[in-house]
Amino acid sequence: MADAPLRTTVLHDDHVSLGARMVPFAGYDMPVQYAGVLAEARAVRTAAGIFDVSHMGRFAVDGPDARALLDWVHTADVGEAMPMGRARYGLLCNESGGIIDDAIVYRLGEERFIIVANAANAPKVFAWLERWRDERFPGTTLTDRTAEIAMIALQGPDATYIAGQVAGFDPDAVRPFNVVETEVMGASALIARTGYTGEDGIEIMPASEVASALWRALMDAGAAPCGLGARDTLRLEAALLLHGSDMDETVNPIEAGLERFVRLERDFCGADAVRAAAENGTARVLAGFRTAERGPAPRAHHRILIDGADVGEVTSGSYSPYLDTNIGLGYLPREASEPGTPIAVDVRGRQIPAQIVALPFYKRSR
Repeated sequence: MADAPLRTTVLHDDHVSLGARMVPFAGYDMPVQYAGVLAEARAVRTAAGIFDVSHMGRFAVDGPDARALLDWVHTADVGEAMPMGRARYGLLCNESGGIIDDAIVYRLGEERFIIVANAANAPKVFAWLERWRDERFPGTTLTDRTAEIAMIALQGPDATYIAGQVAGFDPDAVRPFNVVETEVMGASALIARTGYTGEDGIEIMPASEVASALWRALMDAGAAPCGLGARDTLRLEAALLLHGSDMDETVNPIEAGLERFVRLERDFCGADAVRAAAENGTARVLAGFRTAERGPAPRAHHRILIDGADVGEVTSGSYSPYLDTNIGLGYLPREASEPGTPIAVDVRGRQIPAQIVALPFYKRSR
């Protein structure tokens, strides 16, 4: 059977016309880089960059049972105390506590929410929401709005200034992890103070018909177009996990070090398994490391060694422009995860000396 044709976002023609290098990603034809990963990562750390993240799933969850449904499937508190205009990051777990996806829930009204899921997991997440609607929360309407609204991430120290010039965004009126409904270029839009780079910034969800004009306007105002390569490097420096690499349905949130995004005192799908891991501890945990020299970069599935013994594997690895060395994440026995522990990473048969370090690798100054 022939592979399904790649999907495209509403900004695809813009990427091609700008000379982006396009690659398949999560079923989409997406830009991996424009000027180059290092230049784009530098632009975000020092000024501002824009990313097309329209491939991510955007699902409206409405109705009298909408809050209860999301409170059940999401590990963060999406209860009555969640204010209007608030965004909360958390996990969607299966009954065994494995992570189906990580997602942000935005509360737009009394009975109106939107949840943003990773592109590769979007069909599974929508089906998961449908399952629980049908089983327990029938007073919920689910709408896939992925094609209807685009999503552009504007990130970096100049991001909010540029957004103010182009979209009338007032950073003083929208605190981190909050969202507003407004108009951008004459069409309805959501603007959230969220991101996936470790920098301040916003994510704009405009009507698809104005997305191209908005992209060009942000570029004209000084934002550099950036691809998936820079986004992955930036999120790794900030120790932001990637589903499918650093976590999946075999990983408990406690192993992944994500307990701060889990409200253990309340009930949610998989809560018993997550609470048991929190109470009893886990044999392995996710740890960060940096290499002693630049050399070849560690990548996913490269083995981690201590005194020649195989103790784990890399889940994410890359060269870090910020640290000018290689960094990575990997699961290790808990007793081997303390910062300062010397390790080696087997990169194509060569053992690269490295050391466990505290996370994140990069944290912006406030």
